[in-house]
Amino acid sequence: MVSPKKSDRHLLLRGTTWHYQRRVPKRFQRFDPRRFVRETLNTESLELARLRRDELARADDEYWASLAMADAAVGEGGPGAAKVARQHYAAAKAQALAMGFTYKPMATLLRDPDPDEIARRMLALRPAIDSDAPSAAFKADAVLGAVEAPRPTVSEALEIYFDEIAIDEQYNKSDRQKYQWRKVKRLSIAYFVEVVGDMPLTDITRDHAQKFHRFWTDRMLKPKKGEQAVTPNTANRHLGNVRVLYTSYFRHIGEEDRANPFRNMFFKGKTRAEVLAFDDAFVRDNILLPGMFSGLRPDLQLAVYMLIETGCRPSEIINLQPEDIRLDEEVPFIAIKPRRKREIKTESSIREIPLVGVSLEAAKRAPSGFPHYHDRNELFSASVMKAFKSRGLLPTPAHRVYSFRHAFEKRMQEANIDYGLRCLLMGHRTDRPAYGDGGSLAYRRDELMKIVHPYDERLFGEFDRSVS
Repeated sequence: MVSPKKSDRHLLLRGTTWHYQRRVPKRFQRFDPRRFVRETLNTESLELARLRRDELARADDEYWASLAMADAAVGEGGPGAAKVARQHYAAAKAQALAMGFTYKPMATLLRDPDPDEIARRMLALRPAIDSDAPSAAFKADAVLGAVEAPRPTVSEALEIYFDEIAIDEQYNKSDRQKYQWRKVKRLSIAYFVEVVGDMPLTDITRDHAQKFHRFWTDRMLKPKKGEQAVTPNTANRHLGNVRVLYTSYFRHIGEEDRANPFRNMFFKGKTRAEVLAFDDAFVRDNILLPGMFSGLRPDLQLAVYMLIETGCRPSEIINLQPEDIRLDEEVPFIAIKPRRKREIKTESSIREIPLVGVSLEAAKRAPSGFPHYHDRNELFSASVMKAFKSRGLLPTPAHRVYSFRHAFEKRMQEANIDYGLRCLLMGHRTDRPAYGDGGSLAYRRDELMKIVHPYDERLFGEFDRSVS
């Protein structure tokens, strides 16, 4: 016998034939009394042996994990039992694949039987059965499709979606972004459970989907006394979250062709909450009034000033990092960009905005950004709204923190600033062909100087005295 190289773990050459030989890991020996797992790979090719070795190793890993999980979940029931069922099913699929077959439920094998295929599967089981190994019964179940597919409930499927399916959607989100993203989807599933029940995902029919659709129809058109009618956007979001969960889960387990009971269910009505722009005169006579924000946190005041001349979303300003605030450049600017743990809204949101007027002066006083509000968008918005309400700085109920962004866009439009530059500075996508990079920072600065708000020099004098 010739031992393979160290890189070819679990491979052993006997004569001219490669074999898979692996010691049962110590942590699994109480579940599997075999000292070694040995199987012929029926090949003289090292490359083919490696491929078959990988399949067998994965199958053994899944098998041992399912045994350990089942042992740990004894008596737990509920989610623990569901997790065991999923692991056991995954192990069966891996074992079938390792033995050269696609896992097929027994009902499928018998519905339209292929005698040749069944014979091949039975023949492949002979060595395992003859060896009387503890895993023989499991191999038989895997090859003959006797392991029942897991049937997670809707709420259990949502956790699988979070933890296994939608990893890429969460990869670049900050902890707070991930929390908010999950929160909305949990709410949608909670509504479904309230209306239909926490039933197995496989049992959902078109009738259940229509019941959920009727629930949202009633919430829009016939709200209960004391309840506010929901908008089509809200209803579509919750219907869409359940629809996406259904499609994603069955695609995940290899059932891409399963019809989605929620298909083509949506409300055509579109709604958008109106947010009014601040008038220029109102900003200059009220918001930029020296001492108007006395008593507020200094970083809250500075963040508000940063919004005025940049047109940024509030989340973009409060999540700036020190390296994003470039004050030592010939043209000072801020860089809006994604990072490993901070996702931005769209690709078009990546941009560089020159600092002018009150925003430049504010940035000089906040070169490290706004750590207190980092990843705390709701806190910042709530704090600004509270401060503005108490100081009479919301002319109408339709004015919000976003009113600064709307005002910035309106000022650029009225100053006839190039449409492409306006889109670039706002972080909006444009269908116009891209020529160049939107102009130099100096050009952008000069264009913004056309709309910059004049302000009383005492504005930052008051601020500096208050923080000294």
